[in-house]
Amino acid sequence: MPTTTRTTKLPSGEAVQVLGQGTWKMGEDARRRAGEVNALKLGLDLGMTLIDTAEMYASGGAEEVVAEAVAGRREELFLVSKVLPSNASRTGVPAACEKSLKRLRTDRIDLYLLHWPGSVPLAETVDAFEALKKAGKIRHWGVSNFDTDEMEELTGLRSGGNVQTNQVLYNLIRRGPEFDLAPWSRQRGIPLMAYSPVEQGALARNSRLDAIAARHNATPAQIALAWVMHQDGVIAIPKAGSQEHVRQNFAALDIKLTADDLADLDRAFPPPTRKRGLEMI
Repeated sequence: MPTTTRTTKLPSGEAVQVLGQGTWKMGEDARRRAGEVNALKLGLDLGMTLIDTAEMYASGGAEEVVAEAVAGRREELFLVSKVLPSNASRTGVPAACEKSLKRLRTDRIDLYLLHWPGSVPLAETVDAFEALKKAGKIRHWGVSNFDTDEMEELTGLRSGGNVQTNQVLYNLIRRGPEFDLAPWSRQRGIPLMAYSPVEQGALARNSRLDAIAARHNATPAQIALAWVMHQDGVIAIPKAGSQEHVRQNFAALDIKLTADDLADLDRAFPPPTRKRGLEMI
């Protein structure tokens, strides 16, 4: 078991874990709820204190699962949630935030993200986020599914430079962000938060990872996750619905990919040679 979990820094200077816990698709089935709660609890026990959720996930159900899992442990937690673009107006943001706070049974969200770009002017959303910060409802804010040009627009706004992260789809078969978004973000010290780092389980069944996994006595999924965490300034937020899956994710922190491993991965999953539009799933 790793003795410590690894961290990266937000622009604010605050350190956050590079391996968090995702909750997409949690809260959708009451029969799975106990397992989901126990998985999140174990993750916290292991030191995976960053938990990512959203008002969209199971229409708030995932936030309720998180609340049950972290009851009595709020001070250990770095809690991330997201507001839908349809709620991203000056009045919509605080109303959505209050509903999330109620479902999460907490008085604050550590990092509140705009889930993807929408029709509300970005300046209006940023102003609403800044107002929530002043009110103590959120500690930091960021965005999700923003490409480089959208990040340029955002950081050019008054207070837009307060953005703390950009959560995007990023894994071995979705390497598009490496062409310009990842370098742009690294240069400015804005971590990327990688959702679906194992491509919703698809990379766990990818034979191109078998040989590298065998070298490390690991699973293909653990290699895929270790690769994401190897990238500088990237936070991985895999979802795990069972305690065994949590343990496997956590063990990926101990995998040290070699130069040969990385070269083999580049051959199997080539990095981008041109700009691609940011992908979403």
